[in-house]
Amino acid sequence: MKRSFAIAAICSTCAMIGTAVAALDYRPAPVAQLQGLDKITARISTFEVLVGQVASFGTLEIRVDACYRTPPEERPESATFLDIADIRDDGRSTREQLFSGWMFASSPGLSALEHPVYDVWLKECLNPEDAVSGSDTPAQQGQPAPEEP
Repeated sequence: MKRSFAIAAICSTCAMIGTAVAALDYRPAPVAQLQGLDKITARISTFEVLVGQVASFGTLEIRVDACYRTPPEERPESATFLDIADIRDDGRSTREQLFSGWMFASSPGLSALEHPVYDVWLKECLNPEDAVSGSDTPAQQGQPAPEEP
């Protein structure tokens, strides 16, 4: 019994060391590319939000506080810190905080927004030269994010 416990302790320690060695090199990126799903209409919208700015998706207000991505020579991964609130127009402008935390592009279900009408997830973090011009432009503060037709 003691031997199996010791072996398990050694294996878990080795796994933690291996994980630390394989840690990704995240670098800041100024633009978060998000996707949103309206579950009522089944419409998916892709929109870009500058770090420190706020975008709207339906009744949601989405603030991007940070966005990081790995360099091209490493395994692709993006992570962003989001604050998402539901703003209801019920005469009192009720604001309900729904989500505050990190989202990862490779694991959207790891820390997901729970809302009966909307889903929001990170697609990737972009540098300005990676941002696509046209309908997928960065959303300005206080303005709704563009929706795809």
